[in-house]
Amino acid sequence: MTTGDDTWDPYTSGCPSRDLLDRIGDKWSVLILGQLSDGEPRRYARIRNGIAGISEKMLTQTLRHLEEDGLVTRDIFPEVPPRVEYGLTPLGQTLRTTLTALREWSVAHASEVLEARGRYAADIRAVRIVHAKQA
Repeated sequence: MTTGDDTWDPYTSGCPSRDLLDRIGDKWSVLILGQLSDGEPRRYARIRNGIAGISEKMLTQTLRHLEEDGLVTRDIFPEVPPRVEYGLTPLGQTLRTTLTALREWSVAHASEVLEARGRYAADIRAVRIVHAKQA
């Protein structure tokens, strides 16, 4: 890892880009960024309702991390009760094409991946049966 004009190398131990890949590659981050990728600001409840299965704790934690990384904005409006909206920063918007491609790939290939998992599980069971018979 180096700084300045030098190249960051995520394959090098200790490179901060590894942490970034871990953070933006997390399933909840991908889904939250995807919710915001149309450029329309969203309130917390709308994000939560758009992502089935995410807990409030995980949504809050992930939004804070994405805000900390400069990918998400959090705008608080001086109203009663306060209104808070989330959106992508210009840096976060640079991920839109990547997020769209990842979503399209996962939809297009989900059945193939599920079939591969089924074959793998069957192979593992067969190996266990053979080993059990030999024991």
